Amino acid sequence: MKSTMTLEVDTDTLLRLIGQLKARGGKQDVSAVINDAIELWMREQSKLNMNGDPASIRGYQWKSLFLPEGTQLRSWSYGEHNYALVVGDQILHNGKSVSPNQFAQSFARSTRNAWMDLSVRRPEDKQFKIAQRLRTELAQQAKHARTDASGAAAALADTSLGALLAALQVQIQASLPPARAEPAAPPAAPRDTTPGQGWDLPERRKFRFRLEDVGFE
Repeated sequence: MKSTMTLEVDTDTLLRLIGQLKARGGKQDVSAVINDAIELWMREQSKLNMNGDPASIRGYQWKSLFLPEGTQLRSWSYGEHNYALVVGDQILHNGKSVSPNQFAQSFARSTRNAWMDLSVRRPEDKQFKIAQRLRTELAQQAKHARTDASGAAAALADTSLGALLAALQVQIQASLPPARAEPAAPPAAPRDTTPGQGWDLPERRKFRFRLEDVGFE
């Protein structure tokens, strides 16, 4: 049997993990998933340069889009492609440090939108993608993560509230005195249905009068 240890995990990270497991469906052990994630991280770290610092990831931060070192930027102008490369924390084009907007305007005779004009290929990408598309995908991922976290938090809150109410109900029931049985009511006496004298005689009246007509006869 393997020994285990307790680790502290950030609440937001744990809720996001629960949300991802809920979205995938099926019963999954959170502890096992965390253990697998650590194993994956350790395998990836073993691939890094042993002389490098894995905590230092260099690159260029373009608004919400991060371009790691080695990312290529491409612009199409007048029948040919122009390229820039992320080196360290800078974007270099022809040996000069430029911003994405400066690179997009370098070969244009009119104003250009760098998000729509530039294509990006990061080290892990197989092909170039328009920068605006990458930014949209990033925003969607962040939105889904927030939604999953909110859903997991709500489910966790509902579960905790239900458990609390159940515990309170048991506590209240235990504190109440036992209910006393009320004495049973005596059975009602049977009704006397024997006919009285003259009840079986036929009706002999032939006329009916109104009381207000008697005084005027």
